[in-house]
Amino acid sequence: MSNVVRFVPKSELERQRLIREARAIYDSIFPPDVPVGGCAHDRSDQRAAHEAAAEIQPRQR
Repeated sequence: MSNVVRFVPKSELERQRLIREARAIYDSIFPPDVPVGGCAHDRSDQRAAHEAAAEIQPRQR
């Protein structure tokens, strides 16, 4: 069994987090268009935006 462990620099993780946060903010201001008679573009994109928006919200304890 050979498992490969990939190390990701902190700067890359921070970059990805900032991109998710920016997309969530953009989507909250400019919601994606829903085609007439159809569903939104891609449910996985909506889910990712929702999760990113949840990360932005301060966590209540």
